[in-house]
Amino acid sequence: MKIKERLEEVRERVEKAAIAAGRNPEEIRILGATKGVDPERIEEAIKAGLHLFGENRVQEAERKIPQVRGEAEWHMIGHLQRNKVKKAVRLFSMIQSVDSFELAREIDKRVETPIEVLIEVNTSMEPQKHGVKPEETESLVERCLSLEKIKLRGLMTLGPYPPSEKNSRRAFALLRELRNRIQEKFAIELPILSMGMTEDFEWAVMEGATIIRIGRAIFGERN
Repeated sequence: MKIKERLEEVRERVEKAAIAAGRNPEEIRILGATKGVDPERIEEAIKAGLHLFGENRVQEAERKIPQVRGEAEWHMIGHLQRNKVKKAVRLFSMIQSVDSFELAREIDKRVETPIEVLIEVNTSMEPQKHGVKPEETESLVERCLSLEKIKLRGLMTLGPYPPSEKNSRRAFALLRELRNRIQEKFAIELPILSMGMTEDFEWAVMEGATIIRIGRAIFGERN
């Protein structure tokens, strides 16, 4: 199956899940997760109408992004080490994986103009995952709001593994509830919930995702 056909299939599934949840499918952006995907296949996705992409590693993004022709917006979606921040802020328009104040402060220091960020929350509470603990999220938000060049736009999470409807939806619902509570407490707008991947994106859509990060369902198996 070609990338165009795969992307169309994902769009149809998003639409179906959104309508089932009483949502407008146009509220949900599809991000192509391009870890291990070559520039040619990314360009194929651009021609098929996908313009938002995410990379997990700064080193791979640094090599690959300059090779991609066509209109593309790039987000950092993997764990970001502080020693890679200087390069990351030049490559990406959004950092989705801020999981500590130290990282947020480093981004604030390195960026010239304000940059959009999401706070990554470990809503599945799995020890192998990055992300701030749910109960520590409000505190991190409060500290990030003191930084001049950080534009906090929302929250991000990875669903539990292995995925199941009950556990996945619980983790995604927790992110939405956290976002709602934080908006009310600090009187701010956090429009973005980045959650859901190839295995679980329909459940994420049903729980309020506004960005879903799709790799395999668009690009096929990685090399």
